[in-house]
Amino acid sequence: MADVWQGTLALMVLKTLEGLGPLHGYGIARRIEQTSSNHLSGELRHHLPGPAQARAGGLHRLGMGVSENNRRAKFYRLTRAGRKHLEREARSWELTTEILSRFLAPRESS
Repeated sequence: MADVWQGTLALMVLKTLEGLGPLHGYGIARRIEQTSSNHLSGELRHHLPGPAQARAGGLHRLGMGVSENNRRAKFYRLTRAGRKHLEREARSWELTTEILSRFLAPRESS
């Protein structure tokens, strides 16, 4: 699995839930793998932020459901607090990547 900056995986989970609605852990991991063109793959589901931590922060809600394989699974749903947190974090990461891109951009010769 590629290294990711601290906090980015949690942001990916929240963004995935925002875009696709309620998902089980494996579904979240698969979507992140697909979106990253499999740069984030392998044992990704073992590296996902702890659901208990996010639930404690009120970022998503846990419920039971049936997966596409007809198995009982824990499903996660983004809460209102999770949406607000996602908006703040997304703005913060957009600014961070904008700043970093200035350092990585080729400089004009003097």
